[in-house]
Amino acid sequence: MSGRQPSFPTDVHWSMKPNRDKALMLAQRAVSVFVYDAVRLEGINFTLPEVQTLLQGVTVGGHKLSDQQIAVNQGDAWKRLFQMIKAGLFALTKECATELHAIAAKEEALEWGCFRTGSVLIAGTDYEPPPAIKLPDLFEHMIEAMHQYEDVYDQAIHVFLTMARCQFFYDVNKRMGRFMMNGHLLNNGYPAINIPASRQLEFNELMLEFYESGDQRSMNSFVRSCMDERAVRIMKE
Repeated sequence: MSGRQPSFPTDVHWSMKPNRDKALMLAQRAVSVFVYDAVRLEGINFTLPEVQTLLQGVTVGGHKLSDQQIAVNQGDAWKRLFQMIKAGLFALTKECATELHAIAAKEEALEWGCFRTGSVLIAGTDYEPPPAIKLPDLFEHMIEAMHQYEDVYDQAIHVFLTMARCQFFYDVNKRMGRFMMNGHLLNNGYPAINIPASRQLEFNELMLEFYESGDQRSMNSFVRSCMDERAVRIMKE
C-alpha cells in the first residue's frame, strides 16, 4: 500500500488544536473513570467509588484480592504512561509497550513485560492470532502502516485494533492496545478516548466482527463515538 490513506468516515468534526498540557490534565483527572471502565469491560464489578478508594491505596471489602490488584495495576500503568509522556520517553515502540505491560499485566498474564512466546486463542471467534515468531515484525509493520493515515485518531485507533488482533501478549491485549492508543494521542496533544463499560455489549460484538474480518471501519467509528464531548469542548477553549 502506498500513499496517504484518507480518514475513516465520521460524523464527528472535532477541530481541536493540539495542547499536550491540557490533554494530560484531562486524562489525569479521569484516571479513576478510565480504570473503572477498563475493569468493568473485563467483567470485574467494582463501583467507581471502590476504584477511587483502591487508587488511593486502600483495599475494599467484598472483592478478590486478584481483582483489586488488576484495578491497581491499571492505575499504576496510567501513572507510568503520564510520566513517560512528560519526560519525553513515550514512543510507539516495543520497549514502551512491554514496559507498560509489565505494570498493567503484573500477576495477571502468564508472562508480563514481554511479547508472548507461544500461541493463544480468542474466545468467541475462529480467528487465530499470528504465531509468536512473527510478532516483532508485525509490531514494526503496524507502525509503518499507521503513518499511512493523516489523522492522529485514525493512527491511534489503528494501533489499538492491530495490537488487539495480533495479541502481542498472553493477556491484557485490548487494554494494552488502548494504553498505546492513548499514549499516542496524549503525546501529540490530543485527549484520550475511554470506552465506557455501559457500551460493553456493542464493544464486544464489534470486536468479534473485527477479529474475523480485520476491517477496522466499524470499530474506528465506534471508538470515535466514545470520545467525551466535554473534553473536546475544553480542548477548543
